[in-house]
Amino acid sequence: MKKLFKHILSTEDVKGIMLFSFEGELIFKKFSSPLSEEPKGSARWLNVINSLKGVKEVDVIFEKTRLYARRTEHGYLLILMGIFAPIAMIRLNCDVLLSSSKQMGIIKGLRGLLKKAN
Repeated sequence: MKKLFKHILSTEDVKGIMLFSFEGELIFKKFSSPLSEEPKGSARWLNVINSLKGVKEVDVIFEKTRLYARRTEHGYLLILMGIFAPIAMIRLNCDVLLSSSKQMGIIKGLRGLLKKAN
């Protein structure tokens, strides 16, 4: 799983990954460079997570940024990227990531595994 996050982060124009629980708790974050950093305001992220209730996936394009959110069994995976990131590759890596997490039977151990990856 750690390797798959690495694959997503190494994809062209990907800035970072964050995994939030359904309650809005930040479980994992990793950014591709020190210049990229988590957008400020945890209350704002809670609003984003709450607005995603019932959504399987969403791809939002802003003027210079793109946000891809994917529902998992454990919360929402948010991928921050530039507008030219190859979204098909991102979706494929997310499919592989979610499939492998189900096959490994990770339910309770996911948080510990992700914290070690950080």
